[in-house]
Amino acid sequence: MNGIKNKKYGKVYICGAGPGDPSLITVKCWDLIKNSDIILYDRLVSSGILKLIPEDTPKVYVGRSSGDPTINQFKTNQIMLQYALTGKQVLRLKGGDPFIFGRGGEEAEFLNENAIDFEIIPGISSAIGAAIYSGIPLTHRKFSSSVAIVTGHEDPTKEEKSVRWDKIATAVDTIVILMGVEKLNSILKKLKKHGLPDETKIAVIEKGTLKEQKIIIGNFNNIKKKMKNASIQPPAVIIIGEVVSLSERLRWI
Repeated sequence: MNGIKNKKYGKVYICGAGPGDPSLITVKCWDLIKNSDIILYDRLVSSGILKLIPEDTPKVYVGRSSGDPTINQFKTNQIMLQYALTGKQVLRLKGGDPFIFGRGGEEAEFLNENAIDFEIIPGISSAIGAAIYSGIPLTHRKFSSSVAIVTGHEDPTKEEKSVRWDKIATAVDTIVILMGVEKLNSILKKLKKHGLPDETKIAVIEKGTLKEQKIIIGNFNNIKKKMKNASIQPPAVIIIGEVVSLSERLRWI
């Protein structure tokens, strides 16, 4: 159909729900939650945000945990299409921001290919929200003039891995890793091999922005032991760099 929209169809809103704290959703997200015909949500949308959904609004869980088959995305696409073809206003609600490791771009491409009208609403990424709620400025004039946000879990179907840990190690001042808890040992070995010293500061933040938030701070030598002692579970945000040292002074929660 070459992306020409059919006005008889409904519309899909691909919307970021932020890092978890319900008070951090955008006004537009709140308006869509109240007025959509159906809501498709993933596993990173917090229970507090789900409680905002009107009781009479149908909602469908389309989340995918680590290790789940990639066919889940195909099913999600088909559900969006099914409801849009019947003229419904569909809210595709995603944790964080839909364009930062949220597969929002893939879903928008699918909708465009099927001539479905769509709109994309940004949200606060967990990379930013968890850092701020932990008192860690990702940039700081004295410590950090550059940031890389990296996935710790690449698409297993890719023929070649594209995260260049050898380049990233010394290319930026602050490294933020999402979905990296399960592979942290391997990631740290690569970063150490390519130039980061043992004493480099590391923060691991579980359930960032929520009242259950946990913050563990260490370095290359002890972070895994500290995570084990604190029973850190994925998903969690990992921040590496000197800015982590500011957490003790700037942690406002």
